[in-house]
Amino acid sequence: MGRVTRSQQTDLPSTLGLPFALVLVLVLAGLAFGLPLLDRAVPAQRAVPAGAPYEVGAGVTLVPPPGATLDVTGTRPGEDRGTALFRIGPVRYAVAVQPFDGDLTAAANSLRQRITGTNGYQVTGTQLAVSTAGGLAGVQGGYTAGNRGGRYAVFVAHGLTIEVTVSGGDSELDRTLPAIDASTRTLRYEGRR
Repeated sequence: MGRVTRSQQTDLPSTLGLPFALVLVLVLAGLAFGLPLLDRAVPAQRAVPAGAPYEVGAGVTLVPPPGATLDVTGTRPGEDRGTALFRIGPVRYAVAVQPFDGDLTAAANSLRQRITGTNGYQVTGTQLAVSTAGGLAGVQGGYTAGNRGGRYAVFVAHGLTIEVTVSGGDSELDRTLPAIDASTRTLRYEGRR
């Protein structure tokens, strides 16, 4: 057998390790820089069909307002719960459905506490009764946060709480609230599928 010299032991370019390491570095760099670029290139908002019911989750549907887009970063449909986040220009319209073992008063108190638990947010005015075309009864109210306003509504049906929150600048809210109120009235429980 021949002898291996010291220079042959340290000859890195001829080993398989260096090309493999370079390929691995290139793949990792591609992932580190490529995935964020791809993420920014794919829009977070998707058009929703006009006038068609959208399933939020757990068998709860609503018809989004005209011109609304679905923000997929805040939308999570599911069998027993779900969240849908719509955008109407700069206005945020969120609907969340989750299992709930309580009455409407408890659900409204819970939502109000979460709103006021956020720094700078406060509930304004009184709660009013509200109902949907699908027969859901609930309560609604308003809140403020600095230069932004908001509305909330909560419904309890079939072991679920359905929470609606709307927020935006005052002028944008004034312009979009009629369409959002009409959309909220389309909330319906169609049963778990």
